[in-house]
Amino acid sequence: MIRVLVADDEGMIRSALAALLRLEDDIDVVAECTDGAHALAEAVRLMPDVCLLDLEMPHLDGVEVAERLSRTVATRCVIVTRHARPGVLRRALASGVAGFLPKSRGADEVAAVIRRVAAGARYVDPEIAADALSDERCPLTARELDVLRAGRRGETTGQIARTLSLAPGTVRNHVSAVLTKLAVGTRQQATLMAEERGWL
Repeated sequence: MIRVLVADDEGMIRSALAALLRLEDDIDVVAECTDGAHALAEAVRLMPDVCLLDLEMPHLDGVEVAERLSRTVATRCVIVTRHARPGVLRRALASGVAGFLPKSRGADEVAAVIRRVAAGARYVDPEIAADALSDERCPLTARELDVLRAGRRGETTGQIARTLSLAPGTVRNHVSAVLTKLAVGTRQQATLMAEERGWL
């Protein structure tokens, strides 16, 4: 049996998907989780073969959960998402995610991907893969992305500086560079653009 953890903050989708997967003879859904932090804790406790993670969840998104699990637990992660942005795919694959598919796929297809991933293979939805190949690369440096990430909830320059152990002036320089590269007027606009393109 393939032991699977399902995590999605949308209750109807989570319970429906779990119920459909339980109809498969070779899949055992061992946990249903409501957010990223819950999924991380349950995955560490139960050590499932595969974690099926919604990309956008409270506390930790699916890629963050997968990244943390890759350092601690021998489980394979599959990301499902309603908005499959190419930049997110690159981030997911860099974090060790083994599967990536849109929520528009049927439960039988999801089950097939779970089997492939559990057997050691990787799976990326062909349409998402094609989009990723044609999508523009992120023009921001890793440190500029760190600054946006540290300030994505409206933190002040001083708070960002403390979080990243930088001088406030250095943070202001990074923000200025980001605004110039992205041709936007505010840090909030830059963060939104970076999120929409999957760079954060």
